[in-house]
Amino acid sequence: MRKIEWVFGYGSLIWDPGFSPVESARAWVTGYARSFCLRSIQHRGTAALPGLVLGLDAQPGGECSGLALRIAEADHDEVLAYLRARELVTDAYQEAILPLRLEDGRRIEALAYVMRRDHVQYAGGLDLAEQARIIARAQGGRGPNADYLFNTAAHLAQIGLADATMDHLTDEVRKLLESDGNPPV
Repeated sequence: MRKIEWVFGYGSLIWDPGFSPVESARAWVTGYARSFCLRSIQHRGTAALPGLVLGLDAQPGGECSGLALRIAEADHDEVLAYLRARELVTDAYQEAILPLRLEDGRRIEALAYVMRRDHVQYAGGLDLAEQARIIARAQGGRGPNADYLFNTAAHLAQIGLADATMDHLTDEVRKLLESDGNPPV
């Protein structure tokens, strides 16, 4: 396998990549959408009360924005091992090399973690109200599911890639938390 130079972050890899990229750039991939389509049973939920995290879900005609993160050559093996341990913990994602368009016009290929629709944790097609209910109540080994949503939406906006659907979902989750007497941080 050739050395992977770039990784595509569309969710938590944007704000918590777990490594220091030598370069990052806003990027777009076509044929996919960012979607809360993965039931999280470890990081942001449990087997008894799964949360929802983002997946890069195949969608003809779709486009997903995010960050392309370039891995330092000297760190390649360590970073790849780390990412695989983090992203492939339940095999709900599969690794794919996808073509990206960077904000400066460059075309690159990057490693992306793509949702496996045939996996038992796939939860595509949930409406926003159901997504909000799940995210508002779930909690896992890496903390509340709502924090994952809030961090992702805030960082997308911070890098100039605000996502209207994520912002709407954030508002709905905040309302649910406030109505339950748990105001969001």
